[in-house]
Amino acid sequence: MQALASWLVLRPQNAVLGLAVTLLLPAPQLTSGVIMVLLVLAQGTRLAVIEALIAAAVLLTVSLLFGVSIVSMTALIVGTWVPVLLLAMLLLVARSLTLTMQVSVIVTVVALLGFYVVVDDPAAFWQPYVLQMTELARQNNLQLNTELFSAEVMTISAALAFWMLYIIGLLLGYALYRRLPRETGEFGRFRDLNFGRVIALTLALASVLAFLVDVASLQNVAFVLFVMFWVQGLAIVHWLHGQGMLPLAALIAVYALLPFLQVLLMTALAVFGYTDAWFEFRRRMKRA
Repeated sequence: MQALASWLVLRPQNAVLGLAVTLLLPAPQLTSGVIMVLLVLAQGTRLAVIEALIAAAVLLTVSLLFGVSIVSMTALIVGTWVPVLLLAMLLLVARSLTLTMQVSVIVTVVALLGFYVVVDDPAAFWQPYVLQMTELARQNNLQLNTELFSAEVMTISAALAFWMLYIIGLLLGYALYRRLPRETGEFGRFRDLNFGRVIALTLALASVLAFLVDVASLQNVAFVLFVMFWVQGLAIVHWLHGQGMLPLAALIAVYALLPFLQVLLMTALAVFGYTDAWFEFRRRMKRA
């Protein structure tokens, strides 16, 4: 990992190649996002943007040669690189991983509310995507659970999926940056992440209002905020390991079980993270 980070940072042409190649892979968004964050933190915003523009030009040229839609490729580039670029820039300015993560939560919630303001009929908005997935499943002889393709589920899933994609890119890129064989900036540790009582209070208020007025948008905001707290729960697990209270095998087990017990484990971590936002378990354990 350290060698990979050094290879990307030492020479701009390596960075351009890395961004261009990873965006052409089957699952490019995460890897490209990680590289973008690493370049911004290690080389500065200006050089990282220049490298990204060169990589984008290479990708668009390849698209023309192979008959790939320029619009689709441009949308992929913008949707993959711009959000993580902004997060990395914010991290450089704020010099706080926790503050950057908090801002990402707020922006996601605002975007979710903005979606309901702009889109009058979410069901009609998601219908083309549902039809595409249904057709794809039919071609591959797969059975789809139609309940998972309701407008509310699709909206929530999209908000959480994009948020997770970008913050994982931020966290992994920052982790690579910290492993560079030279002096790096100190922006905080993931194990100390705390979304804070303001976001926790927002979740509580949204939950109460959603119950009183029965508005779908408020219900979705409350649900999205609650799920986001699983990342804070995961940070606590890392903190326990760092303090010697949890063996490495247990930390590995949490990650290994996530794909199989996703809903159960993420719910447990979200509850743990949410209660920590109110009661600050880590600070109390340090005092003890």
